[in-house]
Amino acid sequence: MTQRDAGFYRDPWLWIASGLGSGFSRWAPGTVGSLAALLPYLALRNQHPGWLIAAIVGVFVLGVIAANKIRTRVAEDDPGLMVLDEWVGQWLTLLPALFWPLIGWQVMPIWLEMLAGFVLFRLFDILKPWPVSWVDREVKGGLGAMLDDALAGVYAAAALCAVAWWWSRH
Repeated sequence: MTQRDAGFYRDPWLWIASGLGSGFSRWAPGTVGSLAALLPYLALRNQHPGWLIAAIVGVFVLGVIAANKIRTRVAEDDPGLMVLDEWVGQWLTLLPALFWPLIGWQVMPIWLEMLAGFVLFRLFDILKPWPVSWVDREVKGGLGAMLDDALAGVYAAAALCAVAWWWSRH
């Protein structure tokens, strides 16, 4: 992290963009941000799925705004401390798990669901398969910062569904 001015950490947009501070980690802020996203997921997991969907949409929009607001402060399009995109990607990864009981799949233990979702999201976020890689390179500003992780979350959700399908058969 570079030198910051005295008022840097007083900026509320910075706290929003950093996932309530989880992006300030000196060690792998994206990973720490993804882990931090699991706490609100746990709070929403046993509620109506509409709450998680609303959180995903709301946090995505808030993340676009926050990323655009902090860009001038940190002089980067997608700074490492910006981890609200990891929150959205992690939640998108885990969203299908709320529907598995409705289609008759034997539900994995919550810890395994979250561990598999976490690992799969980090994998797709790091590997950035197409079109995630294209969005990461070509879509600028807050939308690009948020959208690449949302797409990585969709890939990870599909992979998690494949794992859950296999789990339900064994």
